[in-house]
Amino acid sequence: MIITKTKNTPLTENPHNVKAQKLYDKTTAQIIQLTLEEGEYLRKHITPVDVAFYVLEGNGLVEIGEESFQTEKDDLIESPKNIPHRWINNTEGKLRILVIKAPAPTSATRIL
Repeated sequence: MIITKTKNTPLTENPHNVKAQKLYDKTTAQIIQLTLEEGEYLRKHITPVDVAFYVLEGNGLVEIGEESFQTEKDDLIESPKNIPHRWINNTEGKLRILVIKAPAPTSATRIL
């Protein structure tokens, strides 16, 4: 059994300049916890693998392709590979999201 104390996981640098913690990183999948403070956002980007987002805390706007949706805690959102997407914390308070990429990407995310 492997247990990760996520509170002790160091922050990972990212092109969005938001708090990101890589919690799991294997060839089969990658799990990252993002924390967006009020007014923070991810730049629109394209990921070369399918992504699932799970909202742990707060509310925020997710844009995937031409669609947008105001999310809330416990929503699960699927984003197909190679589709532009981004997150915006357009509410008061913190937005925490689990980002699950499967399989783990072998090429870089492309910022638009």
